[in-house]
Amino acid sequence: MTSRRPPGLPTSHFLLATWFGAGLLPAVPGTWGSLSALPILWLVASAGGAVAVASFVVAVGCAGLWSSHRYAQAAGQHDPGAIVIDEVAGQAITLIAVGPDVMVYAVGFLAFRMLDIVKPWPVSWADRRLAGGIGIMLDDVLAGAIAAPLVWLFASYWSAV
Repeated sequence: MTSRRPPGLPTSHFLLATWFGAGLLPAVPGTWGSLSALPILWLVASAGGAVAVASFVVAVGCAGLWSSHRYAQAAGQHDPGAIVIDEVAGQAITLIAVGPDVMVYAVGFLAFRMLDIVKPWPVSWADRRLAGGIGIMLDDVLAGAIAAPLVWLFASYWSAV
């Protein structure tokens, strides 16, 4: 992974794709990307609930398709590790149906990261078969979509305790 912007990649694409540098942190860029999303998601959910988080998902998803495709092209790689806007979108999808709660967000973070790392089907299919921005984004979107109902179930139980 490089901490420098690939030649020919506009700064705006670089900043979005790396989620303002979170993807440049050492060792586990995907984990840093997911972690960096949590405080923003807390604020978005606190301000506007599920509708605001869904709007955030759409905005980040569109920005991710655009910036990750250009980053991968400029870097000449299938899915460069520094691209973490896909983790931000997947983490947001994971938490879309739950309110801000420290324990629920921790479980959501762990559930999403586990699914993103293990890559069960169809996450693995999207990761292997699709190229460009859609391939970079879709595996994390699918991991988030699988994690979301699990986290919602946990949140339902947690609030009943």
